[in-house]
Amino acid sequence: MLKEQIDTALKSAMRAKDQKLRVATLRLINAAIKDRDIAARAEDRCEGATDEEILAILTKMVKQREESAEAFDKGCRPELAEKERAEIEVIRDFLPRQLTEDEIKVAVEKVIDEYDASGLKDMGKCMGALKERYNGAMDFGCAGKLMKEQLT
Repeated sequence: MLKEQIDTALKSAMRAKDQKLRVATLRLINAAIKDRDIAARAEDRCEGATDEEILAILTKMVKQREESAEAFDKGCRPELAEKERAEIEVIRDFLPRQLTEDEIKVAVEKVIDEYDASGLKDMGKCMGALKERYNGAMDFGCAGKLMKEQLT
């Protein structure tokens, strides 16, 4: 389970003592997962956050840090931008390998063919299929743009 991998990585980083950034980032990940666990309990689900939910949390954290790094670059704060990028690398250790733009294009074409999609009205179900199959491994902003180009 992904949650256990993150806990193990946190313990290892704490033992190493020279990985302060890694420890801090892993603690942030655990805090986000615990928030999701609490929300799951409120929904009367005993099992807590699923791996799919954890992947969504990690993907969101990467996106937030990319946006922050870009803002820090624009604000002439390269040291803070570098810190954000270092946190991204720690988070990505727990995400599946990200698909390249060419791989995303192939996946989009395959889903369009499978669903026999012919227009933008079919975009929702095609994007849903992509999210089901490639959760955490695909940039859905890029996929949406490519799909829109294919369907128009």
